[in-house]
Amino acid sequence: MANQGSGSSRLPLALPPASQGCSSGGSGSSAGGSDNPPPPRNLQGLLQMAITAGSEEPDLPPEPMSEERRQWLQEAMSAAFRGQREEVEQMKNCLRVLSQPTTPSAGEAELAADQQEREGALELLADLCENMDNAADFCQLSGMHLLVGRYLEAGPAGLRWRAAQLIGTCSQNVAAIQEQVLGLGALRKLLRLLDRDPCDAVRVKALFAISCLVREQEAGLLQFLRLDGFSVLMRAMQQQVQKLKVKSAFLLQNLLGPCAPWAWSSSWWPLSGQNTAPSMSTCLEPCAAW
Repeated sequence: MANQGSGSSRLPLALPPASQGCSSGGSGSSAGGSDNPPPPRNLQGLLQMAITAGSEEPDLPPEPMSEERRQWLQEAMSAAFRGQREEVEQMKNCLRVLSQPTTPSAGEAELAADQQEREGALELLADLCENMDNAADFCQLSGMHLLVGRYLEAGPAGLRWRAAQLIGTCSQNVAAIQEQVLGLGALRKLLRLLDRDPCDAVRVKALFAISCLVREQEAGLLQFLRLDGFSVLMRAMQQQVQKLKVKSAFLLQNLLGPCAPWAWSSSWWPLSGQNTAPSMSTCLEPCAAW
């Protein structure tokens, strides 16, 4: 006979009474005379009994590692370290390509090939720097100095937007890299690209990099305010590029909304060089700093 549970659930089969426990020799006794818990009366109790029984199993003694397994582990660790070293070498090769001077007297085909090689190097670096360890190594190799000092203001738009993308990729969620990028003056250049660059792709990638430098980053947010970044964002929202409008609105909401309540107290604004939050009419005026 099936035992009726509390509520509508019932077990499909009857469980043995407590006196018929599973211990050998029939030593199970009634409640009070044994440590065995009473049988579950519903599905929830059965689940709890299974979890408890599984957790009470004695730990098995560790087995000695076989020679074959030890060799496999050593090879796997060696391959992992070798892969990291190879990626560092790849970054060094990319930086060598990007550090080469442009030949002014080169022909059109030669200049196109050179630009394609540089763009490929920036794309490879962006892929590698998705790994935060690689991003840190890239900055230690002075790669960020090269990006900010040379490629954010490069002539070809393909180099500018790839440089902005790489800056954002390295900076997102890494405070040490954010501080280095801000110290190099990248935010001013990125805001100028967002506000004035004729290429839509450059403006979108510049906005991505700006977002990675100011969201939940107090030093970046202070610099953003001093550079009148809200005015740039408001003007970006009025452009015809849909992606630019949406991403600008999202960043504006993040900076002004409840996601950053610590930043907008009355005692915080004077630190940014302003007495009050920027007004809408002020944000729509062109920025004299550019």
